[in-house]
Amino acid sequence: MKKNIDIQVIGELKSENGLFAIQVNKKYIDGLTNIDGFQHLQIVWWGHLYDDNKNRASLVTDKPYKKGPEKIGVFATRSEMRPNPILISTIQVISIDKENGIIYTPYIDAEVGTNILDIKPYHGTERIKEHRTPDWCSHWPKWYEESGEFNWQDEFNF
Repeated sequence: MKKNIDIQVIGELKSENGLFAIQVNKKYIDGLTNIDGFQHLQIVWWGHLYDDNKNRASLVTDKPYKKGPEKIGVFATRSEMRPNPILISTIQVISIDKENGIIYTPYIDAEVGTNILDIKPYHGTERIKEHRTPDWCSHWPKWYEESGEFNWQDEFNF
């Protein structure tokens, strides 16, 4: 089994005029060809604020969710604290400046300066009509559009 993997950073998260801006490196701008028309994109990013030995070793955590179990494994969470802090966010596209390689979005749950690893189009075929979640999180929003109005502070212990 290969021990090291070579990952290319394709861009960086910035802030411009009250919006988040994903600045794609010049080398990868051609990858935006025909991306027009996608209202949402999936952004794969590196959780650099949690990239240390302590957070990478945290496989079980104590009660991260107020209404959740007392202990929970990292693979049952969307936590940044993971063996490999590779994270995925679905964003709404406001506009794309393909010439300069910039994707504008009103929100992404990453910090300015975050390295972007990949960009994928969001397709409706990725929705799962009949899915199951544990009781402790079954009251969470079912749709992206509802998550902005949900009181997430009532859910997390941090």
